[in-house]
Amino acid sequence: MDNKNSVTYSPFYGCTIVATGKLEHFTRDGINSKIASLGATAGSSVTRKTSYVICGEKPGSKLTKARELGIPVLTEQEFLSMIPA
Repeated sequence: MDNKNSVTYSPFYGCTIVATGKLEHFTRDGINSKIASLGATAGSSVTRKTSYVICGEKPGSKLTKARELGIPVLTEQEFLSMIPA
């Protein structure tokens, strides 16, 4: 199976994901690359079109906005556990 097919099995395929706060395992560029590799779009701000927010330490206003809009918030660990091996 080629890499393109495995992407479609990702639960994040076609989603827009915004990362906020300091992440333990990723730099900002690193998490954005990971998001893209899963067939998702890395967003820079939280909007109604945002599918998930990955929340690290000291998240700030993006977390508040996500909660206001009812967008699912994942910890970095939850995000990593949802990625197919």
